[in-house]
Amino acid sequence: MRTGFCTLGGQGSWTGIDWPEKNSLRPLAQFVIATGALIATVLPLRAAEQISLRNGFEITCHHHATANSRVRLYLEKGNQNYIEVAPGDIVAVERVPDPAPPPTPDPPKAPAPVADLPVGDVRSDVKLSAADLNEMLAKAGHEHNVDIDLLASVVKAESGGNARAVSPAGAQGLMQLMPGTAADLGVSDSFKPEQNVRGGSTYLDELLTRYHDNLALALAAYNAGPAAVDKYNGIPPYRETKLYVARVIHEFNRRVKAREAQPRRLVAQSAPQGN
Repeated sequence: MRTGFCTLGGQGSWTGIDWPEKNSLRPLAQFVIATGALIATVLPLRAAEQISLRNGFEITCHHHATANSRVRLYLEKGNQNYIEVAPGDIVAVERVPDPAPPPTPDPPKAPAPVADLPVGDVRSDVKLSAADLNEMLAKAGHEHNVDIDLLASVVKAESGGNARAVSPAGAQGLMQLMPGTAADLGVSDSFKPEQNVRGGSTYLDELLTRYHDNLALALAAYNAGPAAVDKYNGIPPYRETKLYVARVIHEFNRRVKAREAQPRRLVAQSAPQGN
């Protein structure tokens, strides 16, 4: 099964940032997982700073401070969630103004009664349980030799687990399939979770094979399309795509760490306690 940690391939260098390292059970281009600082979907809402790095990447953080000859970029108001970079890797620091207050939303429409829905049809008011989603991902991962935690990380980044999600570009469902891509994959209804997960997993498997198990390139192609990756011979210089790749890898890293820590916790709990 494809699992483990990856080296981010393609355009730009991610050096200068402290990444955790691990051997993979099956190498995906020998992963090095990107940590939380490159995850700009959880952008700070206030006191935000835009950090430009020498390697061309940009990071939005809450604040930064110097510690032990390194610069810590804090993702939240507190000082718990951060990454460290070398001072010489920072090119510029810009203050990001506070966002304007959002407009008052229209009152939500009353949802259709569940009893009125066709049997077997999934709608936004019929919540997909975590257990059901996990079962679908496990089945798809087994069929395509892809780590279930990787599939779960893609689902979280794409739709947040919302089976009825639709992007401004028209991508649909849990793994945000474009209608043309869905048709090519044999998906007749992208809003049906099982079909969507099967199609998205098939597509991700195809991209991993195409890019020789280089996860960063496969994710970039999933987000921006293979043509963009091939055009730039690496991760396209699109801010959205860079953040997407980092976001998925960060979540994958978090899940793998949690999974591997669980047996250690069980062993520690079962160990005899001293008098």
